[in-house]
Amino acid sequence: MFKQVKIGIRGAGDLATGVAVRLWRSGFPVIMTEIARPLTVRRRVAFSEAIFDGTARVEDLTAQQARDAAEVEQILSRNQIPVLVDPKAETLKRLAPDVLVDGIMAKRNLGTRLEDAPLVIGLGPGFTVGSDVHAVIETKRGHFLGRVIRQGEAEADTGVPGSVLGCTEQRIVRAPEDGQFQSRLDIGSRVREGDLLGFVGTYPVPAQLTGVLRGLIHDGVQVRTGMKIGDIDPRGIQDSCRTISDKALAIGGGVLETILAWMSGKQEL
Repeated sequence: MFKQVKIGIRGAGDLATGVAVRLWRSGFPVIMTEIARPLTVRRRVAFSEAIFDGTARVEDLTAQQARDAAEVEQILSRNQIPVLVDPKAETLKRLAPDVLVDGIMAKRNLGTRLEDAPLVIGLGPGFTVGSDVHAVIETKRGHFLGRVIRQGEAEADTGVPGSVLGCTEQRIVRAPEDGQFQSRLDIGSRVREGDLLGFVGTYPVPAQLTGVLRGLIHDGVQVRTGMKIGDIDPRGIQDSCRTISDKALAIGGGVLETILAWMSGKQEL
């Protein structure tokens, strides 16, 4: 029964990938879209890497870039997840998914509408239930992470990263200026405060604390001053760089709950 319910996901970053994995493992076919030069930081656990490399492997699942709707069907038939370069989700909408999940994580709605699918779900702030989506999933760490919101909106974005071992903003690596990023270390590397992570143009990008380099934006991507381009985990667990986060899986659980409630008729739209 689940194989007949086609799910489209806008975005293929680490949180959207966590959603895709939860749904795929539950038996749903999933199609994802991305921009031409993804800005994903946690690339080792994101299907957006398929845009750069053609394929991307996250845990036990593989995604492959699709050039058009015909390739989408071919990739699905190989038991893989297709990822389209489709920023406005135009091809995705022509495929008429039963469920559309906006997982772009832009903190605002970039064009998703109630009319895009029979069930439309938004992740995090920027969406209002009944206005542009049928349900919202809370993405802020804390007691309500992964909860299904059926009235109103998710908690507003504070701009302050969640605390890990008391570290908040210093966990985030930001671009010191506009320019192209070039790395000097690989994701998973152990770093100390002050270590050189790479360059934006000619400006060095140092680590602001000691830990494991959990994420780093792809080489050659154009970035803006202040943009998040890396993530350091002070807990120092290298395996966390290769596995889907608790946050992503919690959000995926909220999406799965919403879809199952809708299919069973328990959620009124």
